[in-house]
Amino acid sequence: MTDSRVETRTLVLLRHAKAEAGGEGTDDNDRPLSARGEADAAAAGAWLARHDLLPDVVICSTTRRTRQTWHGVAMGMTGAPPEGGPTGPRPTVRYEPGAYDAHPEELLALVRTADPSARSVLLVAHNPGVSLLSAFLDPGGAADEGLRTAELVVHRSTLAWPDLGGAGAPIVERHTARD
Repeated sequence: MTDSRVETRTLVLLRHAKAEAGGEGTDDNDRPLSARGEADAAAAGAWLARHDLLPDVVICSTTRRTRQTWHGVAMGMTGAPPEGGPTGPRPTVRYEPGAYDAHPEELLALVRTADPSARSVLLVAHNPGVSLLSAFLDPGGAADEGLRTAELVVHRSTLAWPDLGGAGAPIVERHTARD
C-alpha cells in the first residue's frame, strides 16, 4: 500500500514590527523597535504558537529591528527563546544580511536554501520586498496595500523549498496585532 499523503510546507512571512523613527545620524540598520513593536512581536509569536505554526527554520534580516522582532516572536512562542519551551524545540535561526532591502526574488532565493527536511520556515524581513514576495507566491490572495508592521502571512505549498515559485504557495491565513 502506498502513502497518498502529500507533504506540505509552510512559509510564514513576517514584516518586522514597528520601529522607532530614525534620527539624524542614525543608521537605518540600527533602529530599535518601539514599545508597540515589542508588544506586537510577542503577540505574533503567541499567535504562531496557538495556531501550531512553529518554525523549523527562521531566516531573519540582520537589522536591529528584525532581530528584535524575532526575539519578541520567540518570547511569545516559547517564553524563553534560548531554551525552547513548552511549545516546541528551538528552530534553526539564520541571520541574513541579504534580507535587508531585498527584492522578492532575493528573498525567495534565501527561502529556497532552507533545509529540505524543514516543514515550516519563518522569514522576518522588510517592505516592500516581503510584501512583494507574498504577492508573487499568491497573486490573487495578497493585500493590495502590502504587509503592515508585525503582520504574518501564512503560505502553504506542496513544492520542495528549491522549487518554490510564482503562484506556488497560496495564502491560508494572515494575522496582525492591530485592527
